[in-house]
Amino acid sequence: MNTRITEMLGIEYPIIQGGMAWVAEHNLAAAVSEAGGFGLIGGANAPGEVVREEIRKARELTEKPFGVNIMLMSPHADDVARVVVEEGIKVVTTGAGNPGKYMKMWKDAGMIVIPVVASVALAKLMERGGADAVVAEGTESGGHIGEATTMTLVPQVADAVSIPVIAAGGIADGRGIAAAFMLGAEAVQMGTRFVVAKESIVHENYKDRIIRAKDIDSAVTGRSHGHPVRCLRNQMTREYNRLESEGKSFEELEYLTLGALRKAVMEGDVTNGTVMAGQIAGMVKKKQTCKEMIDEMMEQAESLLSH
Repeated sequence: MNTRITEMLGIEYPIIQGGMAWVAEHNLAAAVSEAGGFGLIGGANAPGEVVREEIRKARELTEKPFGVNIMLMSPHADDVARVVVEEGIKVVTTGAGNPGKYMKMWKDAGMIVIPVVASVALAKLMERGGADAVVAEGTESGGHIGEATTMTLVPQVADAVSIPVIAAGGIADGRGIAAAFMLGAEAVQMGTRFVVAKESIVHENYKDRIIRAKDIDSAVTGRSHGHPVRCLRNQMTREYNRLESEGKSFEELEYLTLGALRKAVMEGDVTNGTVMAGQIAGMVKKKQTCKEMIDEMMEQAESLLSH
């Protein structure tokens, strides 16, 4: 399955691992790349030197290509933007904003820039700004989300831009990959499925919560203040939604989630922590290595697409 994305990134399969905060560290990124996909280190809110260390650790585990996801709202975004250049990273993906201020620096360094977008307007803006591809991410995804579904967003973005489109949100198996290609995508980005990978450093309680999830277990918090986040229902989401319905301020609500993702990912507190996961959590039924996942998904996708 050669596409403009596989050629651009130098990878075997058109599967990119999402740059999930606290989850997408060097072990997972390297394992996905070793399996023929494209691994990402999630910069999240980490300082530049922490990201530099993650990059170097990943290079000890793989000689395959991998990239870094930069969250543009991070207070350390400027530092991380420089670190990826200094470390010779060839591909960056970006989220939560417009990477325009860094584009010249990255392009001068010969880097490939792939922003995550949630609308046609932003996709067109990114293309005009020099992006090499875009990730069209539907509201089915875990973490911070937009409004449009993957089914509606991907074909509209594919029609609107000439650069390659990567589909994200609600994809967990070969059927999702095949569907994304039918919608006009040339690769997919996946997060939730890789959370339960055997190489993932995520706490087993978190992995088990995803594997036990049902189709109706997804919840969205923060819609009223314009920062919706999708995670799995628990005591924290119920309390958050109760306070949100009472009209509590953004600051009060944010205090409730302070450190909650780390609490779930690292400490295994799936009751009071934030268990970020997409709507396809109910489809994830087993822990596998990244290679087992990718091989299984690609076999299914190729079989479907050949028909």
